[in-house]
Amino acid sequence: MDNPGIIRDETGAQRTIGYELDVGGGDGRARCRLTPDARHTNRHGVLHGGLVSVLLDTAMGATGSLAMDDSGMFPMLTISMTVNFVSSAKVGDRLCAEGRVTGGGRKVKFIAGELRDQEDRLIATASGVFRALPENRRNPE
Repeated sequence: MDNPGIIRDETGAQRTIGYELDVGGGDGRARCRLTPDARHTNRHGVLHGGLVSVLLDTAMGATGSLAMDDSGMFPMLTISMTVNFVSSAKVGDRLCAEGRVTGGGRKVKFIAGELRDQEDRLIATASGVFRALPENRRNPE
């Protein structure tokens, strides 16, 4: 049975890159997963740093969303994000980015993120500030 917390093919970026988003862990943390292939590498044959940032931003923003409601679909905006590259990831590494709320209030959330491979090796860390999208700026249903 499919996990109802797994989101696939929701956005153009997600369809293009091929990651999945898991908002169903029940622990308030979202996870973004990708197994890179040759399309995801830089000229040195390792995962492109921009894609590292995308995975972290996605997991962290969805974690902020989970702090607003349990659906993981509450719209959040990235105000700022800093990424620290610790190690490289290769084609075939199973990667998981995870967010964790570290502070903030009702509308603004401070969130930390980590990207790890299948052997729990740290690839990158991030910290960011995310803001809940105001009611009048959301897309109508």
